[in-house]
Amino acid sequence: MSAVPVPTTAAADQAPQNARPAAHRWLATAAGVLILAVMLFPLYWMVNVSLQSGGGAVATPWFPEAPSLDGYVQAFDDQGRNLVTSLVVSLGAVVVSLVIAAPAAYALAQFRWRWVNWVLFAVLITQMIPGIVVANALYSAFSDLGLLNSVPGLILADSTAGVPFAIIVMKAFMDSIPSSVIEAARVDGAGQLRAFVSIVLPMSRNALITAGLFTFLFAWGDFLFALTLTTTEDVRPVTLGLYQYIGTYVSDWSPIMATAVLSSLPAIVLLLVAQRYVAAGVTGGAVK
Repeated sequence: MSAVPVPTTAAADQAPQNARPAAHRWLATAAGVLILAVMLFPLYWMVNVSLQSGGGAVATPWFPEAPSLDGYVQAFDDQGRNLVTSLVVSLGAVVVSLVIAAPAAYALAQFRWRWVNWVLFAVLITQMIPGIVVANALYSAFSDLGLLNSVPGLILADSTAGVPFAIIVMKAFMDSIPSSVIEAARVDGAGQLRAFVSIVLPMSRNALITAGLFTFLFAWGDFLFALTLTTTEDVRPVTLGLYQYIGTYVSDWSPIMATAVLSSLPAIVLLLVAQRYVAAGVTGGAVK
């Protein structure tokens, strides 16, 4: 008779041990999916309500049984100009912020002066000032300069939040650039400006994209400056237009949610496109 193999104690204990990590992975996956579903449910409900033919947001079915684009048509008719205004203001704030912040960050990173730390501390302090204080101060200044109810005025106002943040981010990136690379360019005859434009800026591409992305998001989602510095309907960002839209069409949430969906698309697209640059290394491919 052939002997029946008896499982050893180690083999018997190994099966439960292998089953535990698998069970833990399933539980972790289920918990992650549940948390993600809770976080994304407002976005789903926003899209769901925007596709309804009309009515309130509370009595809306869980699924659009008869999807309608009437809300988007109404949103484009009423808020299309405001969406363009927000896009122009946000892109302008990005350009102004990077043009100012990039040379400032390079100077703070390259030139080792004693008062550099004090400058960085002052930049950090500006980030702690409440926005309503800045908005009130800008209102008086813009009123004297004739910049109220204007796109350049909103661009400058949004840049007050973008410039300090961009300086902090880009200075941290530029500190990690090897000084030997800049010295090699100087030996080849490049001046400080040429080294900055031809060497530092290409190497700081990820920092530029990161600072520009967050500046765009700051300006795109701005409500305080838009509310304070615009008093007419000539120039109105979509955040302020959506705020006033709710009071007008509060009985029909479909165009309101359609406007919210449209105003979310630029931020979503930019985040998807630029996400790989945000966490990327700053000195990659810097071999001379």
